[in-house]
Amino acid sequence: MARIAFIGLGNMGGGMAANLARAGHDVRAFDLSAEALERAREAGCSPADSAVAAAEGAEAVVTMLPAGRHVAEVHEALREVLPAGALLIDCSTIDVTTARAVGEAAAAQGLTAVDAPVSGGIAAAQAGTLTFMVGGTAEGFARAQPILAAMGKAVIHAGGAGAGQAAKICNNMILGATMIATCEAFALAERLGLEAQAFYDIASVSSGQSWSMTSYCPVPGVGPVTPADNGYRGGFASALMLKDLRLAMEAAAEAGAEVPMGSRAAERYEAFAAEHGGTDFSGIIESFR
Repeated sequence: MARIAFIGLGNMGGGMAANLARAGHDVRAFDLSAEALERAREAGCSPADSAVAAAEGAEAVVTMLPAGRHVAEVHEALREVLPAGALLIDCSTIDVTTARAVGEAAAAQGLTAVDAPVSGGIAAAQAGTLTFMVGGTAEGFARAQPILAAMGKAVIHAGGAGAGQAAKICNNMILGATMIATCEAFALAERLGLEAQAFYDIASVSSGQSWSMTSYCPVPGVGPVTPADNGYRGGFASALMLKDLRLAMEAAAEAGAEVPMGSRAAERYEAFAAEHGGTDFSGIIESFR
């Protein structure tokens, strides 16, 4: 088992670090929140006083941070104390440019870095059933795979540095756009006098089927249990969906790609998250009623 530093113990990181400890790894954890550190201690991790202290002597470092600038700052500090050959695994969702830059900086100092953003949400982080999309060299992926496997059900090599982030933002652009289309359709069905359950029974086995409908239905009491059944609390916050859509729009602009549906989805979530940032992203259905 490896000695692993885990930096960032928020809603996602806390469960992920706990699963690494549960798998038998020596996890040295750090977060700015004292409460998060205490939860990590109760889950079998060893709390550290700082990110640098957690990383000293670590074979691998896992980061789960809010934005690219945080990842860049933490990686810069950790590169000074990590032993040669240490592995940096960033599971944050950040911009592709920063992911590539930190990978290059790590390689220049004899370290290996991979970007490995996740899909699955808080429940999957706690259950160890996340999907990891990994960008980096084949060697980096091979080294990261067993660590990531302790936290997820699927670990997929997307390509070189930044490819994991590219896959994540493209995937979530689909998710944002299909959720809006799903919400529109249920709202229209309601106005046309069609019962939600009847519409679900038909569309879920027809050409309108999507993950947003059958796994995360935005209508309460229809399909499997989702945040819609809990007043749109929990799940994937609208503010986080907006963050991912903004990253997708930035990447599209840099690449010169036309993304009209993604752009419109970003506009809708921009307006919705302004007042309902903590609401689950499926709660956007209320704006169509």
